[in-house]
Amino acid sequence: MGIFKEGLYRGQHVFITGGSSGINLGLAFAFGELGAKVSINGRNAEKLADAVRQLEAKGIEAKGYAADVRDFAAVEKMLAQAAEQSGPLKVLVCGAAGNFPAPVVGLSSNGFNAVVGIDLLGTFHACRAGFEHLVKPGGVVLAISAPQAQVPYPLQAHVSAAKAGVDMLVKTLALEWGGVGVRVCSIWPGPIAETEGMSRLAPDEKSRASVEKQVPLQRFGTKAEVAQLALFLGSEAASYCTGAVYAADGGMALMGAGLFAALS
Repeated sequence: MGIFKEGLYRGQHVFITGGSSGINLGLAFAFGELGAKVSINGRNAEKLADAVRQLEAKGIEAKGYAADVRDFAAVEKMLAQAAEQSGPLKVLVCGAAGNFPAPVVGLSSNGFNAVVGIDLLGTFHACRAGFEHLVKPGGVVLAISAPQAQVPYPLQAHVSAAKAGVDMLVKTLALEWGGVGVRVCSIWPGPIAETEGMSRLAPDEKSRASVEKQVPLQRFGTKAEVAQLALFLGSEAASYCTGAVYAADGGMALMGAGLFAALS
């Protein structure tokens, strides 16, 4: 992340839920490479341990905490443990999420509940349990949301409902927590290359080409581009930014439902 000052996050503690893979693991590398002590969470202990080893191989101080973000007691215990071991949280990234394409008539109650539980309830749990451990003033919460929060897409009713809730939670927390100096923002990643989400939504060359045509910048984004936005929002350069949604989506949200309509 050469565009940022070396050591920008040196000694600061960054906690990332859903941090064992994909965009969120990319964030862990990005913050860690700028000196942060990184804590990552995931449900799969083996996958989590592998992610920690990858981070440590890059010289990053990293710890892993296995827990299901839908379980508040587990999240509360996890964050207290992390704060005790690595210090107060400078940045809390609420990144745990689930997604799969499904029409409403083909979507079970359990499937809908799983996505809302991981995305929305999980974000609430991390914020609620993390508040007492955030640096005040100066702490930052970043929720990984999605354009589906605002733009209705076919096959994404469950994700749209969950992410719309996440964005409203972010705005409410920004109002409530601003007085103690905690900033809260949302990030919308768009179609990002080499992620599980895009491999499911665009699994072959034809569908990938269709997605790229629908994006104003005419290409997939990268994990590094999402990370650059997160690094900015977590830093003092964004000290007057709170309660807003920041997109790293190549302009995808401007296209309305066209992208997913084409895929469906």
